Amino acid sequence: CHNMRQLHALRELGVGLAIDDFGTGYSSLAYLNRFPITKLKIDRSFVADMLQDATDRAITMAIIGLGHTLGLKVVAEGVERPREAALLREARCDELQGYLFGKPMAAEQYMVRYLGSCQLLSSCRVRSSHSLPNSACALTVH
Repeated sequence: CHNMRQLHALRELGVGLAIDDFGTGYSSLAYLNRFPITKLKIDRSFVADMLQDATDRAITMAIIGLGHTLGLKVVAEGVERPREAALLREARCDELQGYLFGKPMAAEQYMVRYLGSCQLLSSCRVRSSHSLPNSACALTVH
């Protein structure tokens, strides 16, 4: 398949590929073997309820274990409470995302807050695209 060859070519260039919202919708266990992925992103719905719901906690822990067994990095989405972060760190989740750490922001804001300046923007162009999921920003390096 042409698309699969393109995905493998991207991986050979060092581009990481992730399955987003793993555990919901169209994410299938077959994808773990079929696609050249480097990360699993646990859907926020499991993270949001894992402190109150033993099944969601078990699913979250299973995804972390499965990802690590397959040599993948695992990202938990939607982390909003310190107790969630503590449980995920204890389970050795590789990366945590969510409002606990910061709200979505423009690339310029990110650079000022975390890199100390916007000087990098002189060699980069930031574009917002409605074709990207969730109106994400893309940083294009020239």
